[in-house]
Amino acid sequence: MTAPPGRARRWFEPWLRRGLHLYWRLSRGMTLGVRAVVLDGEGCVFLVRHGYVSGWHLPGGGVETGETCRAALQRELREEGRIVLTGEPELHGVFFNRHVSRRDHVAVYVVRSFVRDGEVVPNREIAACGFFDVAALPAGTTAGTRRRIAEVLGAAPAGEDWS
Repeated sequence: MTAPPGRARRWFEPWLRRGLHLYWRLSRGMTLGVRAVVLDGEGCVFLVRHGYVSGWHLPGGGVETGETCRAALQRELREEGRIVLTGEPELHGVFFNRHVSRRDHVAVYVVRSFVRDGEVVPNREIAACGFFDVAALPAGTTAGTRRRIAEVLGAAPAGEDWS
């Protein structure tokens, strides 16, 4: 006597889901990135234009294995803008980054206390960077960057995803 087709499928589906879940967890772990809204106190925000992607972005990057978000933030700000934190950054939020994967997230910090440690020399990674007036952001500033700046300044409610 055989089981009805619906009953067999119900028995098989949980095993299939567990197997696929295990496969995806082992093949690609969840990644975490950090970004910073660096405000200079004079109405300007720090933006970076990378050499490998178009547009102006908030400074930041990926969190390495075994690294804390704060350590990654410090490293990325130093690499991309020669910015050294002198105070504690404020966590603005953690957001989905659907452009990469539904499992990836970006932690956004607000930095108000910092010093510049020299000038950035353009290279393959950093094509240009600088402080820009919030009221007149450069053409090509990404939608996600504009949204996070508006949220930090209180001009827009916080969303759940990066875009």
